[in-house]
Amino acid sequence: MSRQVFLYDPPDRFVAGTVGLPGRRTFFLQATAGPRTTSVALEKTQVAALAERMDELLDEVVRRSGGNASVPAVTPAEISDSAPLDTPIEEEFRVGTMALAWDGEEERMIVEAQALVELDADSEEDLAEAEERLLQDEENGPPMLRVRLTGAQARAFCKRALDVVNAGRPPCPLCSLPLDPEGHVCPRQNGYRRGA
Repeated sequence: MSRQVFLYDPPDRFVAGTVGLPGRRTFFLQATAGPRTTSVALEKTQVAALAERMDELLDEVVRRSGGNASVPAVTPAEISDSAPLDTPIEEEFRVGTMALAWDGEEERMIVEAQALVELDADSEEDLAEAEERLLQDEENGPPMLRVRLTGAQARAFCKRALDVVNAGRPPCPLCSLPLDPEGHVCPRQNGYRRGA
């Protein structure tokens, strides 16, 4: 079976969002173009890492171009997006591997998210070789979401993604673990339950 690639070049909308209550949220990347929408699930840490790395890459593009690239320093207010995810949310796959690149000729950020795949290997060397073969296999590799964004779209994605990640449960002031509405057992309090 050939690889399924969900290509959005360019998307009308590309956002990170969640479903569920803080502490039990499921994180999604969602790309939309016209009537077509693709949603892929991923971990909170993956969303945070993607947004931070995209922001760093955009800053580097601006620095190297001497400010001449079509990348805004901050998210333009007119394309800021705080709307909920488009429904229905149907998970195409769970993300395992992500990649970022900057296309300097077309001035586009390229985001790739590949499905999580389990590999069997006898040694670390065999595992690394199997991973490399899988990632390079354009014909039969895992499903992939590929999105090409303008600099402004990429900045808007970063801002929203970081806002979504930070909208979770507040941290305990003593141990920095997340506080549930009913409190939590704080290791710094020697196991006593601490209220919110």
